[in-house]
Amino acid sequence: MADNIGPGLVNRGLRLVRGRGGRPNSYEPNPGLSVPIVTALDPEGRILEHDQRAIVRWAVQDGAGANIVFAAGTTGEWDRLDNPRRQQVAAIVVDECRRIRDTGVAVEAWVGVTAHTRAETLDNLRYALDLGADAAVIAPLSVRDSESPVELVNRDVAALFARAGRAIPVFLYDNADIAAPNRVPHLHTRDVKEMSRMEFVHGVKVTAGKAVLGNYTRAASHFRRNGAFAIYTGNPYLIFDLFEPPGGASGYARHYWNRYWTRNSLPFGIVAGPGNVMPREWQRAWQVCRRRDAMLMTRCAAILDEFREICEAFRIGQRPATIACFKAALAEMGVCESDAVAAGTPALEPAPRREFIRRFKQLRWRAAAALEPGWLSELGDSEPLARARQDA
Repeated sequence: MADNIGPGLVNRGLRLVRGRGGRPNSYEPNPGLSVPIVTALDPEGRILEHDQRAIVRWAVQDGAGANIVFAAGTTGEWDRLDNPRRQQVAAIVVDECRRIRDTGVAVEAWVGVTAHTRAETLDNLRYALDLGADAAVIAPLSVRDSESPVELVNRDVAALFARAGRAIPVFLYDNADIAAPNRVPHLHTRDVKEMSRMEFVHGVKVTAGKAVLGNYTRAASHFRRNGAFAIYTGNPYLIFDLFEPPGGASGYARHYWNRYWTRNSLPFGIVAGPGNVMPREWQRAWQVCRRRDAMLMTRCAAILDEFREICEAFRIGQRPATIACFKAALAEMGVCESDAVAAGTPALEPAPRREFIRRFKQLRWRAAAALEPGWLSELGDSEPLARARQDA
């Protein structure tokens, strides 16, 4: 992905190259922005197809936003949905990404297949395969009745692909917040090395701090004997630290420790939940970080950090209402109609919601002044919700 390009030309050119018989042996991981898309629900918890399609289109921003749309992940409230709804949202997202590609804008559709049981996880994987998803994402430590991540991937997933006679790329997902009870919080690097030997495993998304991410980046060169093994950071704010160019005594010290933690192996891509609301801003942040443009990194970081602070200020007890904030912002901007969250997800009451919207609007005004022209997420000439209603 070129770094110094205009906002309308970011996503040109898919990196998906399938081998004979649909085998993913020639797949090249996408070094871009992945947005784990929120799931559009009505107050009764039913999937809203027109809203879901509109949110996907908003995330892609006609080629200036997400390179990858990731359905049924953590931000998609996968652990609050039953399997039929997980599969329904997967089908909508894959189809909508296919329609977007038909317009000449490249975007990959990844499907989160993780469920609480092994049987449902494998059923979701088979469903993603039948849909023609560009990749599947699985969190082995979140499957409660699977004792071994290696057995789940190297035996069960491999057997499913063998029976089907075809495969899609698989990415592992490591997130302590969604690990099953009484499990270790993170995958062992020795287990990741074993799983990476399967030709369909192409990388891992790591939602953790710098130390855990560094364990992966240091070991990545030993994971895959043939082809790339991509490390995606699920904590996107780390890129402003990891890619910061050295400068001054403290800057050189931080640069030294970053090199120590990562062994000079920086993340291949980012998975940004806040990209649901600010896809262009996160795309530009990723570009300028890779380019190590200190001035633009500072400007992007100031806006994106402020959005994080606004979302973190709204909590239900000790639990952040982050997903509710994302959905409220999308509804306020006219991207979708409903901002309902799934049962069990922290929700915003009317008064806190009004305060969040007030602060969010102020941030949007500051972002419009601070960021480069063309890098403020906007509805554009063709409003996503109207198009989604017509296509649904």
